[in-house]
Amino acid sequence: MINKIIYTVCFVLFVSINSNAQNNIDNVLLEIEKNNKSIKANQEYAKAKNLQYKTGITLQNPSVEYEYLNGSPANAGNQTDFMVKQSFDFPTAYSKKKQVAELQIEQTDFQLTTLKRDILLSAKQTCIELIYYNKKQVELEKRLQNAEKLNSDYQKKLNSGEANVLDANKAKLLLINLQNDMRFNSSQIIQLNQKLTELNGGLSIVFNDTIYPVSANVPEFNSLMDSIESNSPTLDALRQEEEINQKKVELTKAMILPKMEAGYRYQSILGQQYQGIHLGLTIPLWENKNTIKFQKAQALFSEVRVEEHKNQHHSEIQQLYEQYQNLNITLTEYKQILATINNTTLLEKALKLGEISSIQYFMEINYFYSSFDNYLQLEKEYYLVIAELYKYQL
Repeated sequence: MINKIIYTVCFVLFVSINSNAQNNIDNVLLEIEKNNKSIKANQEYAKAKNLQYKTGITLQNPSVEYEYLNGSPANAGNQTDFMVKQSFDFPTAYSKKKQVAELQIEQTDFQLTTLKRDILLSAKQTCIELIYYNKKQVELEKRLQNAEKLNSDYQKKLNSGEANVLDANKAKLLLINLQNDMRFNSSQIIQLNQKLTELNGGLSIVFNDTIYPVSANVPEFNSLMDSIESNSPTLDALRQEEEINQKKVELTKAMILPKMEAGYRYQSILGQQYQGIHLGLTIPLWENKNTIKFQKAQALFSEVRVEEHKNQHHSEIQQLYEQYQNLNITLTEYKQILATINNTTLLEKALKLGEISSIQYFMEINYFYSSFDNYLQLEKEYYLVIAELYKYQL
């Protein structure tokens, strides 16, 4: 079983050495930003939407009409009609359409940035998870070596009558538990690297770092909140939606004004010809009823959405910030305590010299392992929270 574990670990290390991926988070994020399929697809979608927004903001197509009518009876003569005409909205509508289109194009960019940041945050969180499991792998390898040696010693003592079955079983149980932890940990490393590969558009990435990225000191809450909101593409998109709907109110008012038609008309009948200017005007009575009311309601809804998002986002960041502060305090306390109780070597010496019983040794070693595992877990959560707080920088 140990051979299988060692093989798995060696395989992961071998792939990591031969992988073209870089071993730090920034380079991994650059690769994923370049290769991620969702980012690429949405970039193309954004181009299509931008073309759509630019469509329909110019004049309508001109129309040409031609009629040739045979007269009856034969001496009644024939009639020919020819007309070229151009329809157009009230002139101010075109400038409003252009303004709306420009705002919609900017909004598409904000939405694309939001998607990209979500994907990069997921990738960064995956790297942080991998750092945690990679660090734990190193720790588990040390524990496994000690447990194998301890189990071997107890088996020898059991054979020579220096130890009893209970002590030998405790040593074997400790070894089995560590082997199981190693299997689970190795599996998590493989799965998380597969997730990175998926985020990288199927191109292999193996991330084997064991050191968390150096993080700048998190500023006080209000300063951090200002930085986040001033760099929030989601909030920018909602504000843009609010401005778009305000412009649409203006556009709707322009669109319900009379539409006009101008052109040239030619007519020939009974040998006589007539030609001149064609003018037309639509009377806005029924077609656009309630359109302004609807657009004003949309604008009001957009305003409410902006305020709702700001309140919700403020609450989310505040909770994350409080979580960061609590984790920072707890992590500092753990570091101080673990620096004083990291005495696995002393425990082994005390056990050999008979200063402590096997029961005391197994209780103490399990207590230390559990405490150190809690520390690693807290450390991971601490960096995950920081990553989310600094999402706006991705």
